[in-house]
Amino acid sequence: MALLSEDDLLARAARIRCLFLDIDGVLTDGKLYIGPAGEEIKTNFVRDGYGIKQALKHGLHVAVISGRPSESMRARLSFLGVQHIALDTEDKEPAYERICAELGVSDDECAHVGDDVPDLPLLRRVSLAMTVADAHPSALAAAHWVSRCTGGHGAVREAIDLILAARGTH
Repeated sequence: MALLSEDDLLARAARIRCLFLDIDGVLTDGKLYIGPAGEEIKTNFVRDGYGIKQALKHGLHVAVISGRPSESMRARLSFLGVQHIALDTEDKEPAYERICAELGVSDDECAHVGDDVPDLPLLRRVSLAMTVADAHPSALAAAHWVSRCTGGHGAVREAIDLILAARGTH
């Protein structure tokens, strides 16, 4: 894939009804902090959370599919209002297909923000493939759009702002 022209980018973004997100490296900075009892601690950027709430408020579905389990992230996402969460899902396509069927959306109405090899099947499938500035080269090569921000530092908010602006709801 290749980056889209501004006109093509906005046209695709205007059709998006569901935004799929990865967690590690997208909603977080990709670092895993391990506590003394072996528990994982992840940081979240408050502006990304606000962006998710704005997306939901304006009728954009948000779904999260991650290869790793994280009950703290499930709690955070649920607090933000995200209803479609699939964790500990290394093969992301079955969860993607299930969520699309539940929401009645097609690939042409979906965007995905990913950052690494496990995201490639979705990045290649959705209408709007998005990635973060510090993504793995394979994800960068598959992207139609790359954020200015790095993962866990506002990239999700940037993607949401783009989609909402293109939809005329920002």
